[in-house]
Amino acid sequence: MTASSTRRTTAAHSRLAAVGAIAVAGALILTGCGDQTKDSGSDSGSSTSAPLADKLPKSIRDKGVIKVGSDIAYAPVEFKDNSGKTVGIDPDLAAAMGKQLGVDFQFENGTFDTLITGLRSKRYDIAMSAMTDTKDRQEGIDSDTGKKVGEGVDFVDYFTAGVSIYTKKGDDQGIKTWSDLCGKKIVLQRGTVSEDLAKAEAKKCPAGKKIAIEPFDNDQQAQTRLRAGGAAAGSSDFPVAAYAVKTSGGGKDFQLVGEQVEAAPYGIAVAKNQTQLRDALKAALDAVIKSGEYEKIMKKWGVTDGSVQEATINGGK
Repeated sequence: MTASSTRRTTAAHSRLAAVGAIAVAGALILTGCGDQTKDSGSDSGSSTSAPLADKLPKSIRDKGVIKVGSDIAYAPVEFKDNSGKTVGIDPDLAAAMGKQLGVDFQFENGTFDTLITGLRSKRYDIAMSAMTDTKDRQEGIDSDTGKKVGEGVDFVDYFTAGVSIYTKKGDDQGIKTWSDLCGKKIVLQRGTVSEDLAKAEAKKCPAGKKIAIEPFDNDQQAQTRLRAGGAAAGSSDFPVAAYAVKTSGGGKDFQLVGEQVEAAPYGIAVAKNQTQLRDALKAALDAVIKSGEYEKIMKKWGVTDGSVQEATINGGK
């Protein structure tokens, strides 16, 4: 995901190839975001034997909890299963990192475009929500206006993903690239890279054939609108689009069109003044990668082509 001044620039093909492999998670059903209540996505628990516990700020060690802001409606990255438990790539990684740090990562549901604000207000300690690391986010720049709107955040990068377009199955309306959307309507999640791309493309369209952009609070709402015939296409990060194509209507609702663009890192967002927490997260993620647990999680969710070999701080461009 991306928030225009907070998330996810020549087109680049993503390295992901998750469509078939995501079937591992196909039995899980997408559900709504729900209320903004706490939901622990980790069973790690505090542990005095955690090898990296001393790297955390004392205030967090004492609490034994890292509060995570997340839009928990973005399968397979984070979503709720049939029992209401938060599951997905991010919760699994957080649980593994929690074992290294001796804390629980407690996921709290929020709309994507408010997560950075939640960091600023200290509602969350971190944001982990398929958030693309970009220079604008690092510097607190609104990508629409180019104006500074906040102090920015630091990122601990942990994955690579691109952006895809999808349509109703059997009805692509000739859409293969972003330029094919001129004169048509696209639905997407508000504050994402998909929205940024749609706005940028709309400026290139000829007069009278602008792209009609209909944003929603979450990706599932956009899918519902497209499924009902309210738009020509939808867009989201490739793992999410591929999962929707695989699972929605038993695979009968949607199809991917064209190729992914905007391959870029997902990052865990941390407030600029929380450098000790940022560095502790990087150390924990590196340990999870080195142990082999990271790759097991990527294989579980069918996204190994988006794997990284080490954690990176502020690797987005």
